[in-house]
Amino acid sequence: MLRHAIAPSARYTKASHDVVRHPRLNSDAKVLLVYVQGLPEDATDKPLSELARKLGIKGRAYQKAKQQLVEHGYVHEWRSQGSGGRWITEQLVANNPLTSEQAEHLRGAVPAAPPLPSTQFPTVGEPTARSAGGYEPVEDHSDKTTPHPPSEAEPTPAPSPEPAPPAPTPDPTQLACAERVLLSLRHTRRELHLGVREARVLAMEAVKWLERGLSESDLRQALLAERPQDGVRSAVGFLRYRLIQKLPEPQAPLPPYEPAPVRELLECEGPGEKHVFRPLADETECAPCRRSTAHATFHGALASEPDRIPWRERIARINGTSAALPARQ
Repeated sequence: MLRHAIAPSARYTKASHDVVRHPRLNSDAKVLLVYVQGLPEDATDKPLSELARKLGIKGRAYQKAKQQLVEHGYVHEWRSQGSGGRWITEQLVANNPLTSEQAEHLRGAVPAAPPLPSTQFPTVGEPTARSAGGYEPVEDHSDKTTPHPPSEAEPTPAPSPEPAPPAPTPDPTQLACAERVLLSLRHTRRELHLGVREARVLAMEAVKWLERGLSESDLRQALLAERPQDGVRSAVGFLRYRLIQKLPEPQAPLPPYEPAPVRELLECEGPGEKHVFRPLADETECAPCRRSTAHATFHGALASEPDRIPWRERIARINGTSAALPARQ
């Protein structure tokens, strides 16, 4: 292979060999990462998806490239809700892989840009009196003192709302189990990759499943079932919707266990010395005496049974033809 390379003197971007030769980053991920590194400071306020569209990386190709950059620590995202209720996504793109703690440190070191004030136009003209139906407004004399001021009814104070009962604190063990289930989803479906901070927030909703009697396997199966046809665009939004919408009904509480009443001791009516026993039902003898009585009855029946009659004679007696039978030899 022949190679001819001239180092540029201007308009170039330094790319690390770790990025160019990375075995698990495809070409779209590498080009997108190098392109973002070479942007000027005034062009970094655009989202990563918009910058990718300028390079022709769209749809599934962009999702795959972004997923690889997130998995290897080159891209980090945070979602938060602003004061107006709108969700804001912050993105951090680094030319070397960063852990979640390092990315959080860099995020806190960079001050957030203050929101731009809204532009307001002054009112044209001067304020004038308001007219209603062609009549001039009546002069207000409420500020003048009168000899007999009208009595004013005291306003009825509005009842103060009762404070809501505090939410129950989830079990720390179950909370850790729910967070572990959410972080394990990436091993089955890469599009459900969550950061530690995202999983910790969603665990507050996932722990409700465990509190209603479901196992960790049941929770994982419910989150992985019914895969959307067009894929998952936001793992956090998809999992939050599924955890809230598919929350099972709470199980009915089991009836309290009521032990059987303990019966009083009774005197046994069987033979032998007097003794007591605790009956289970309406028996009047203890178990050993009942067994002795049954044993004696059985052997007495065997002793009173006549000798066994041969089967030919029994049949003859039944048919009434005993006289016709030949004598036994």
